Amino acid sequence: MTPIMLELLIRSLWETVLMTLASGLISLVAGLPLGLALVATARGGIAENLWINRVLGAVINGFRSVPFIILLVALIPLTRLIVGTALGTWAAIVPLAIAATPYYARIAEVSLREVDRGLIDAVRAIGGNRWTIIREVLVPEALPGIVAGFTVTLVTLIGASAMAGAIGAGGLGDLAIRYGYQRFETSVMIAVVAVLIVLVCGIQWLGDRLVAGLDHR
Repeated sequence: MTPIMLELLIRSLWETVLMTLASGLISLVAGLPLGLALVATARGGIAENLWINRVLGAVINGFRSVPFIILLVALIPLTRLIVGTALGTWAAIVPLAIAATPYYARIAEVSLREVDRGLIDAVRAIGGNRWTIIREVLVPEALPGIVAGFTVTLVTLIGASAMAGAIGAGGLGDLAIRYGYQRFETSVMIAVVAVLIVLVCGIQWLGDRLVAGLDHR
């Protein structure tokens, strides 16, 4: 691989990492509250409201059911409104975050539902309000699952960012399409695949170590 291609590979890796981390952070900040809302408003929840729960669930399921490549195109007007362009790394963060948020919300919901009901009832018995239950019971007890789910979300976002590269978002996907596929440079394609494997394995390893630490606290 030539020095120029190596420089392009490093730049593309940085663009992929940027897209993944930025959209992942947004999905965490927006998705966790959505997961909490789904659990809290469910039947028997700390703020039971089945109407809100069903509407919220329907909206989340609606976004999750749209294939990412279609969502990517459908959100072009919104992307242009937010960042001023539909091309490039920053533009890709918008559809990536919107796609990842409902995905992570459902993962967080599963982890939160596994919290021992007895702990919630105990906090209620001593006068704890809803926010106390969320802060002192739900989130701390579900934290290993929340972190594990976030790790899975980041790995999924790496694949989605590569797909976004096919329509000009930059990153490793764009490099693989423009040079590895269109110019038949097999070495570039192999290098991109190898970097993606290392990136995914690295994120999964870090996530697993963090979860293991939380499980033994």
